[in-house]
Amino acid sequence: MSNTISSTSRLALVNNHLSSVNNNNNGTNNIIASGDIGLIGLAVMGQNLILNAADHGFTVVAYNRTVSKVDEFLANEAKGKSIIGAKSIEELVANLKRPRRIILLVKAGKPVDAFIEQLLPHLEKGDIIIDGGNSHFPDSNRRFADLKDKGILFVGSGVSGGEEGARYGPSLMPGGHPDAWPHIKEIFQSIAAKSDGEPCCDWVGDAGAGHYVKMVHNGIEYGDMQLICEAYDLLKRVGKFSNKEIGDVFAKWNKGVLDSFLIEITRDILYYNDPTDGKPLLEKILDSAGQKGTGKWTAINALDLGMPVTLIGEAVFSRCLSALKSERVRASTILEGPSVPEESPITDKTKFVDDLEQALYASKIISYAQGFMLINEAAKEYGWKLNNPAIALMWRGGCIIRSVFLGEITAAYRENPNLENLLFHPFFHKAITKAQSGWRASIGKAVEFGVPVPAFSTALSFYDGYRSAKLPANLLQAQRDYFGAHTFKVLPGEENELLKKDDWIHINWTGKGGNVSASTYDA
Repeated sequence: MSNTISSTSRLALVNNHLSSVNNNNNGTNNIIASGDIGLIGLAVMGQNLILNAADHGFTVVAYNRTVSKVDEFLANEAKGKSIIGAKSIEELVANLKRPRRIILLVKAGKPVDAFIEQLLPHLEKGDIIIDGGNSHFPDSNRRFADLKDKGILFVGSGVSGGEEGARYGPSLMPGGHPDAWPHIKEIFQSIAAKSDGEPCCDWVGDAGAGHYVKMVHNGIEYGDMQLICEAYDLLKRVGKFSNKEIGDVFAKWNKGVLDSFLIEITRDILYYNDPTDGKPLLEKILDSAGQKGTGKWTAINALDLGMPVTLIGEAVFSRCLSALKSERVRASTILEGPSVPEESPITDKTKFVDDLEQALYASKIISYAQGFMLINEAAKEYGWKLNNPAIALMWRGGCIIRSVFLGEITAAYRENPNLENLLFHPFFHKAITKAQSGWRASIGKAVEFGVPVPAFSTALSFYDGYRSAKLPANLLQAQRDYFGAHTFKVLPGEENELLKKDDWIHINWTGKGGNVSASTYDA
């Protein structure tokens, strides 16, 4: 019997082998890669970002864990657009041009890691994974390092602007492996919001820098919202303004230095009446605010880095206090303090409103100054080279804290990228000096009538502390040395034989203590 195989038999074996390979790869070998970028996660943000990219001429490959969502999306919102549906991770990857660029818009935490693990077997060196969710920056640092070892370029990108921003132009804050930026720059800057013709998107820095900047953005957002709430509360409780009148005030403010997205939506909220009875809907909402944790992350990181980001911290604590609704109701019947008369005690309402505008403006300046202090300290701590002018520009449009005000911050950092503090720039120095009288007057009215203004108050306290050449921390350090031998340094100019320059000194304050000092450290 001959061992020779006929040419027909050989062809049949080859065809069978190719068929087997195609079946094992779910037919992906027959796909011609035409996708510019892939996106995993078809919730509202994901769908809108895909539609945005398609509108700008990019071919997007869409995938969702629940495959039926892909079919629904293609049959409805994505119909007729340059959007390809994928039924599996393999199909998603196969449809993408090299280097493959894949955005994850899924819930932060374990789902991000799970999808990365699913993607890795199908990717090659130089492919790019972009986490566009609300991830905590330490997670992005970890993913950056892990994927770098595998040859995959990781990008952690802040995305701000909500559903409308995703659809028509968000603020994008990408950071991670710098080699990824040339491959995603055109797409990101095309779909981003524009401010004076410039995209609200630029490269932020290494590793988790993008998500770090987004975290600080969210913290500032907490502060802005709290400040606005305090202004509303003073207008309502002390000024006795109606919701319509307060809406008119915010409408006026939105045409001046406070022109911003949050002032604009506050105006709309104040104007809105319940269609069932015509009464202001705002007054029917339970006064207990929720939070997702990003403001808390900012406050915790500020404590870790030893930076006095007081306004964001107070904004977080104010939400925590609001959640104690039942306790506050009981306390209102037990605890005593000043109250506002039935008739408004304000005789000059125009001045009251103008003072409050200045208080809000000055406090915003403090909030942003503190935010950039934190960003600059983080750059030193984590070894990042951050682009302050670009960060301010990214926040100028598309995002929740977008405002005219941010244009001045962009200009300040472009003029001096190494600006030590926003308060040192002539524009902000002049603005906060002009605002002081109204700022202090507004807080004084709040204190007089027992209306809480934690964000206004902490902003002013920070300002007064920051401009103090000497603070009572000398007494604090003496107390620490007294009870714990924690030592102190001598004030320059007061050195002597006992108090030597640059030494850590311990004093036996009572004659009963020892001479052994504790270790010196900053926690």
